[in-house]
Amino acid sequence: MEAKMATKHEQILQHIDRLPIGSKISVRQIAKDLDVSEGTAYRAIKEAETQGYVSTIERVGTVRIEKKQKENIERLTFAEVVNIVDGHVLGGREGLHKTLNKFVIGAMQLEAMMRYIDAGSLLIVGNRYQAHKIALQQGAAVLITGGFDTSDEMKQLADRLALPIISSSYDSFTVASMINRAIYDRLIKKEIVMVEDVLKPLAETPVLLTSDTVAKWHQYTELYQDTRFPVVDEQMRLIGIVTSKDIIGHDETATIDKVMTKNPITTSPRVSVASSAHMMVWEGIELLPVVDNYRKLVGVLSRNDVLKALQFTAKQPQMSETFPNLIMSHFREERQADELTYVGEVTPQMTNHLGTIASGIMTTVMVEAACNLLRHHRRGDMVPENVTVYFLKPVQMESQIQIKPRLLDIGRRYGKAEVSVYQGDQIVGQAMIAAQIIER
Repeated sequence: MEAKMATKHEQILQHIDRLPIGSKISVRQIAKDLDVSEGTAYRAIKEAETQGYVSTIERVGTVRIEKKQKENIERLTFAEVVNIVDGHVLGGREGLHKTLNKFVIGAMQLEAMMRYIDAGSLLIVGNRYQAHKIALQQGAAVLITGGFDTSDEMKQLADRLALPIISSSYDSFTVASMINRAIYDRLIKKEIVMVEDVLKPLAETPVLLTSDTVAKWHQYTELYQDTRFPVVDEQMRLIGIVTSKDIIGHDETATIDKVMTKNPITTSPRVSVASSAHMMVWEGIELLPVVDNYRKLVGVLSRNDVLKALQFTAKQPQMSETFPNLIMSHFREERQADELTYVGEVTPQMTNHLGTIASGIMTTVMVEAACNLLRHHRRGDMVPENVTVYFLKPVQMESQIQIKPRLLDIGRRYGKAEVSVYQGDQIVGQAMIAAQIIER
């Protein structure tokens, strides 16, 4: 019964994948066309959305879109723009799947505007009908700010050219900021290496069936120069894993299902490599099977794959900044002998509604300072495992503070530090941080 459901699920995903770009998708229609329950259809549509070839747009519905490659992650489809700016589509729905190359704010004369608008652009402008017309004729989509409408002639032209006209109640500056933020977030995601980027795919992964014998495991070890293999059933669902430890003491005629380790620890393709590395070190495992939502094997991740990926990311230039990086950019590092100190000012952005430093910001500063100190003593990635904040005092906006981490203990895999925060000579915060060290 379970295998049948998985097969139905795959059939729906294949059906959605074959639909033309821009097609509307409904749970009821999918259920009717493929003779499945609406619950099964809904789950498959959500899976397609997760995989990136379906998008749900407010007041439009669910639409088949073009699946973006990772290298184009900083680009957005017009369908995604609709969601970002809380907009609604006035015309040109057939073009929602198209990707915008750049956006132009129409705060200039029409003649000057024409120099900046080309195919694939998005013109952000108010209720200037002539500008709407020029943009569409140049192959660009239009985003009308201030909640304004456009003429029926423009809507018909947009439909004919399959170029969306979107209306948003926000002003031009806010809309541009929202789109910029979405692109910026995607650049951060682009830097984070995921399991799907580095795994050994199923086509290159040797697997054993539950009905295979120990003799076949011995053949595989000679053929593939490895001792760890995932075990699957006929539908390629992961059942277990078999290693040299499992084989010891068993006859060559014994079947794999009798000797394998059942229900092994697994990961998913959309998990970060750093998170998987943490799991592998913590559990002491060398091979991590990668499975989808239905436990079907997608590939495997070895410790070597993880180490190579972490070394690669360490050499990459930073393209964007995460919140911890932005917070720590306000502090300068000072070193005296073995003592490390961070000095900075509490900016308005770091405060809560009372005008004192927010507890989350204070905790972040202490954790980052501790991890940086540990990095000075041991090369690798620091993963905080325990943060105990046992003293906090309010610190006013624009106050100067010093963060002083002190090393308590460090080994090959773990480190511990105590962090004290001072305002002048007065202690205003203290915490204990324990971190796992993932060696590169």
